Amino acid sequence: MDFNSDVFTLDRDRGVAVLWLDNPDERNAMGPGFWADLPRAMEVVAGEDDLRAVVIAARGEAFSVGLNLKTMGPLLMQSGASGSAVQQRRTLYREAKRLQAAISSVADCPKPVIAAVHGFCLGGGIDLITACDIRLAAADAVFSVRETKMALTADLGTLQRLPRVIPAGHAAELIYTGKDITAERAREIGLVNDVFPDASAVLEAALAMAKEIAANSPLAVQGSKAVMRAGEGRTVQEALDYVALWNSAFLQSDDLTEAVTAFLEKRPPKFTGQ
Repeated sequence: MDFNSDVFTLDRDRGVAVLWLDNPDERNAMGPGFWADLPRAMEVVAGEDDLRAVVIAARGEAFSVGLNLKTMGPLLMQSGASGSAVQQRRTLYREAKRLQAAISSVADCPKPVIAAVHGFCLGGGIDLITACDIRLAAADAVFSVRETKMALTADLGTLQRLPRVIPAGHAAELIYTGKDITAERAREIGLVNDVFPDASAVLEAALAMAKEIAANSPLAVQGSKAVMRAGEGRTVQEALDYVALWNSAFLQSDDLTEAVTAFLEKRPPKFTGQ
């Protein structure tokens, strides 16, 4: 499926997609093109069966400095808006829901998504990486939930997802203070899995992890993601019932037969997702 964008580039190689934030002159600030094209990109990735894992990385000196205030600021302040106060609030609500849906398209991707972060990852950048399944960082990465410093309450997912990624006290500290933290601090509190020397190294690590995931049965990997997501907010027993139903539908597969056959023949399996 074709994908063209002024602010993203999508590469594909041997079952792995790399979605590049590709607006380096703006330090990958999130403007209208970002919000329109991110869900389109995730739809393409989700719809291509031969893609089994996704890496989100960035070109230039920063992963993302967050919302592009030059292009998006007037909307937030309703500069020049017409209509009643109620109409303006409805417009703001609809716009917030649209931007939320763009970020949620990453979380909703049926395939595992790995964020490879270098440089600044601020504001909306945190919304984006907390929607990913796994986060890796370069040593120069700087993370900040910047909204409180801008007189905003983060409304695109950070307040909901960050406390599920790191302990609540650490989430509260980052959200309330808006402070910057280093990659090492991010690793200490569990925001990122690991830290690598530079942007090239973190990308290499993310690709290696994505290829390792892609080598497994896509039915099992995507099923595991779906079951873990379904378990959120459920009791252990409810979640166990869900996975029992899931496996009753998908357990008997060509991939399972291939796994057993490859084990007996002492060779690497070749999974097809069937």
